[in-house]
Amino acid sequence: MAQGRRAFKAQRPGGAKKQPNKPKGPKKGGRIIAPKKAAIVQQHKLKKGLEVAIRNKIEHEVTQKASTSLHKRLSVLKTPQRKGGAAGNTKTATASAAPSK
Repeated sequence: MAQGRRAFKAQRPGGAKKQPNKPKGPKKGGRIIAPKKAAIVQQHKLKKGLEVAIRNKIEHEVTQKASTSLHKRLSVLKTPQRKGGAAGNTKTATASAAPSK
């Protein structure tokens, strides 16, 4: 059995620093779960791009048909753009003007 005092290692001054106070609980913000296969990501990206292109083409054709049936110029107002970029432009487009791409 151990007898006598126990020897401790010498500590340098300033060695016992306080650790930064971390917040408890879940973190704020969205979580991104990485997909298992990169090919699926590419397919999703391509599909999304095609959907956007088709929708824009249909909108353009509808405005062209509507502007030809009216006797005055047609002005199409687009919704203001959100921070995420989900909505359309803030510009006002006319049917006779060419798309700015």
